[in-house]
Amino acid sequence: MERLSLREQQQRLREDVILQAVNSLLAEKGYDLMTVDEVASMVGIAKASLYKHFESKERLAAAAMVRLLDRTLEIIEALPPAAQPLDKLKAVVRWAVREHLRGQMPALPSTRSTLREALVAHKPYMERLVRVTEHLGGWIEQAQAAGAINPRLAGEVVLYIVFARACDPVSDFLKMSGAYDDDEIVELITETCFSGLATRPS
Repeated sequence: MERLSLREQQQRLREDVILQAVNSLLAEKGYDLMTVDEVASMVGIAKASLYKHFESKERLAAAAMVRLLDRTLEIIEALPPAAQPLDKLKAVVRWAVREHLRGQMPALPSTRSTLREALVAHKPYMERLVRVTEHLGGWIEQAQAAGAINPRLAGEVVLYIVFARACDPVSDFLKMSGAYDDDEIVELITETCFSGLATRPS
């Protein structure tokens, strides 16, 4: 394993702090309303110093999204291989909702956002997105074959629904109500995602 110099370690540590701030702002405000000035202010450095690490707002957001996908892959790859596909999907949704409640889950880019165009052109992001999609898509197919997920639903539709739970505003409304703690919200979102609203036979 390559050892980093002290300067490289300091640079990486500062970049981690910067990306954590970007994550928080993306989760709170979204890409279009986030400004580089806000990121620099939150981290406590000059904007010029910030640009030494990331050359543009698009690069900042892309790096934050790559970091998110890296964390997602860590969660996915740590799941027991023998676990049922539906249980794996639920585990990823539970983690994503919990990250959202902690204010560390960047909002998914809108189809009209300039960020989406930047991400599509960003190779590290696309490579990781493909890997995450392959994992989740494979589990969805297996769960449908086993009858655990409605096989009449297109796999793509189920995938988008699973992705959307990471930025589901319902969890925010439930938290603001004060009626539920984080654990209860995580389970409510997971239950409605995979079991729907219909009454199940006892």
